[in-house]
Amino acid sequence: MTQPPKKPSPQDGAFWKTKTLEQLSKTEWESLCDGCARCCLEKLEDEDTGRIYFTHVGCRLLDGDACACRDYPNRSKQVPDCVRLTPKNVRELTWLPPSCAYKLIAEGRDLYWWHPLVSGDPNSVHEAGVSVQGRVVASENEVAAEDLEDHIVSWPALLPKRAKLKRRPG
Repeated sequence: MTQPPKKPSPQDGAFWKTKTLEQLSKTEWESLCDGCARCCLEKLEDEDTGRIYFTHVGCRLLDGDACACRDYPNRSKQVPDCVRLTPKNVRELTWLPPSCAYKLIAEGRDLYWWHPLVSGDPNSVHEAGVSVQGRVVASENEVAAEDLEDHIVSWPALLPKRAKLKRRPG
């Protein structure tokens, strides 16, 4: 019994489908970021289990409304523990959100409908409820490190229902 032919993906032929992460140009690499800013939230790690807990507290450089770094070119100088994603570490980091394009591509999966490279709209990540827009309650400068556990939230590790749809609603 033969399998029915696989439905073609609207992403067939797109650079993220034809190249490995290592083959991407700097521009292509940067364009994979969907602008959700979930990776810019403060995280806690349970030393005993290694489990990662997200908070709704942003990095001091995060503009929570724009979901962007206030000083992206100099972020590593200003925030020494800012993790720069690389083809190697996206395969190893356990705290990347399930929606992260770098993680999806590393796993050989398609981007979601709301990713700006697919939708053509940089606001679709907000429309899908994936970004941190309107959900960051404070900056790391405003919350003491010992109080971060009072700010643990589960939503950054989850994908909203509307984001899981096969195409843009409506």
